[in-house]
Amino acid sequence: MKKHKNVIIFLLKFFVTYFILVSIYNGYLQKSQQKGDVYKTSTITSLVADQTVQTLSLLNYNVKAEQHDKELSVKLIIEGKYTARVIEGCNSISLIILFIAFIVAFAGSIKATLLYSIFGSLLIYVINILRISFLTVMIYKYPTKTEILHGLIFPAIIYGTIFLLWVIWVNKFSNYKK
Repeated sequence: MKKHKNVIIFLLKFFVTYFILVSIYNGYLQKSQQKGDVYKTSTITSLVADQTVQTLSLLNYNVKAEQHDKELSVKLIIEGKYTARVIEGCNSISLIILFIAFIVAFAGSIKATLLYSIFGSLLIYVINILRISFLTVMIYKYPTKTEILHGLIFPAIIYGTIFLLWVIWVNKFSNYKK
């Protein structure tokens, strides 16, 4: 019976945290995005695109980001060629919310939970910028490989990072560690 109690507590903590964070994020999106005659992505999505541009500029690529005029996305133009776009789902916030909900559900001490959530979220965010940067270059160089790059390889990078962070959390910091 205790085993079922732990599962129920885990699920409650996970879903309550997840739905609170998703509600806050959706409220933010409602206020920060604009669509209709003029399209404007959320500030965080534009920031991710701009940081991708900065990353690729450091690698000596001629790259720029432009707000798409027909959809909620930011176009990434590398060497004068529209190569990729950053949409809301690419900004890593939804994945960070999922990450935090799991950490809270498998909570450790308040301090450890808070610090791991913050540093893990920052790591996910940085890995995501690097992932988008690399994806943009790879699509530019190998446009025929776009489907496998975007659909398989690059999701594996971000999801693999999150999974690894979860495993470390459960085994090293949570109250459920062995």
